[in-house]
Amino acid sequence: MKKPVIVIPMGDPAGIGPEIILKALASEDVKAAAECLVVGDLSVLKATAKLTGCSLPEKIIDLDNAPLSSFKPGEVSAVCGKAAFEYIVKAIELAKGGQADVVATPPVNKEAFRAAGVPFIGHTEIFGAYTDTKDPLTLFETHGMRVFFLTRHVSLRQACDMVTKERIVDYVKRCTEALRQLGVKEGTMAVAGLNPHSGEHGLFGSEEEEAIVPAVAELKKEGYDVEGPVSADSVFHLALKGRYNSVLSLYHDQGHIATKTLDFERTIALTCGMPILRTSVDHGTAFDIAWQNKASSVSMVEAILLAAKYSLCKE
Repeated sequence: MKKPVIVIPMGDPAGIGPEIILKALASEDVKAAAECLVVGDLSVLKATAKLTGCSLPEKIIDLDNAPLSSFKPGEVSAVCGKAAFEYIVKAIELAKGGQADVVATPPVNKEAFRAAGVPFIGHTEIFGAYTDTKDPLTLFETHGMRVFFLTRHVSLRQACDMVTKERIVDYVKRCTEALRQLGVKEGTMAVAGLNPHSGEHGLFGSEEEEAIVPAVAELKKEGYDVEGPVSADSVFHLALKGRYNSVLSLYHDQGHIATKTLDFERTIALTCGMPILRTSVDHGTAFDIAWQNKASSVSMVEAILLAAKYSLCKE
């Protein structure tokens, strides 16, 4: 069977992206699962290969936009922010054009993006803009536990205000469709509670009674297999044990803490609900250890393997 093609933008040249990519591509599991195409700067990749003792990727698209003399390892740089952005855009272009099946991304640096004048805060927003997707879905997966997010990079106060019946109904429907596209067609989705003990019927907040309960009732009436609110102190454990096929987390840290505590390195982010699929490590550029041959490639390996797995489910 032909192996899927996974395109990998190099990430911030000053961070650990180049290192973890080369280390991941040396993995026998990755070699067996996918054909990988790296979009980056050849001079950076050559220097990284020398540093790590790893081979250069067999397939490279060299954008030649981050000469080694233009940045310092481990420091925020406009040059690196611009280069990382350009790698992502090229990778999206290749996937949209059918030259790659899935995009798997290493970390980027939000401060470097800002220094470069990149008008996006991160990967999800770039993918949304360049695939004409208004509101891409974020899904975390680790050890078979899947967690969607109702809100992402907003303040906790703003996230609470965004917990509405209409938004929950919309998200459950779109998350269900995203799961189907990934080959997950059976099972119950849980909507996490927002307040302690899901509010105890209004004793500790009104969001459950005003938004979640009526949203779940409407969804069930329409035939969706959904349950909630399920108290956030137990819902992730229940999902891990197989009671739920996924959880709709209501805010950023609620789902991040659950997944990363379970397994930090093997928590993989997927951006769904777009014409193309993206998987990603869920850690940062680690400037403190960049270019020191200290970075673990476990998460990058997992991101590539998950990309290969789900590429086989594309309709």
